[in-house]
Amino acid sequence: MIEILSPTQLLRARDTGALVADILQTMRSRAGVGTNLLEIDEWVHRMITEAGAESCYVDYAPSFGRGPFGHYICTSVNDAVLHGLPHDYALVDGDLLTLDLAVSLGGVVADSAISFLVGESRPAESVAMIEATERALAAGIAAAVPGARVGDLSHAMGSVLAAAGYPINTEFGGHGLGSTMHQDPHVANTGRQGRGYRLRPGLLLALEPWIMADTEELVTDADGWTLRSVTGSRTAHSEHTIAITHDGAEIMTVPTTR
Repeated sequence: MIEILSPTQLLRARDTGALVADILQTMRSRAGVGTNLLEIDEWVHRMITEAGAESCYVDYAPSFGRGPFGHYICTSVNDAVLHGLPHDYALVDGDLLTLDLAVSLGGVVADSAISFLVGESRPAESVAMIEATERALAAGIAAAVPGARVGDLSHAMGSVLAAAGYPINTEFGGHGLGSTMHQDPHVANTGRQGRGYRLRPGLLLALEPWIMADTEELVTDADGWTLRSVTGSRTAHSEHTIAITHDGAEIMTVPTTR
């Protein structure tokens, strides 16, 4: 299913996106050495409830997971890159933490992810990985203009990641969204220009370049959800929800305060 949102729905998408971005930035400021992943999950739960929003994760039970997710945010640490199930783990200095969040507010969903380093340690390779995903995301957003095709976005993101020397997995990537979290079209993190669905105003997309340092192969953790690099290498992930407008792409997941 591909939804084209009305102007009223796009206004709601801005509100949802701001909420998602604000929650992520709040969690980034709170996540320090000694913070437990379950604390982060509880903080997110409270913020979602206080905003009158709904979690897109807690009851989510797709074919690639083991039963309902049961938590409110994905917390992926170091070699974990996607769908990190919150668990009893206290962050240490130098951990690379990815937070991925999707909520619904006013019947419209927004989805975003950030990767950052915990504490004072700044390993150069980890910094480079995070920056590569952020540059790829910016390139994908710049390519998202009316009349472009999904393959143009994929090519833009993949070109940045490949130039930085990272392998690219195409099993999981960006996607359409609207009244539900995961819709068509699938937006792979690499692809061919001029291919795929043609973008039109009102389309809402989540773009999410993610990488593993030295592999494109994933392995599923024993928890049935968390996806890790098969080599144990570090990972990074950046994501925004954007709306296609007559003038180009508008980023929905922008925090209300910087």
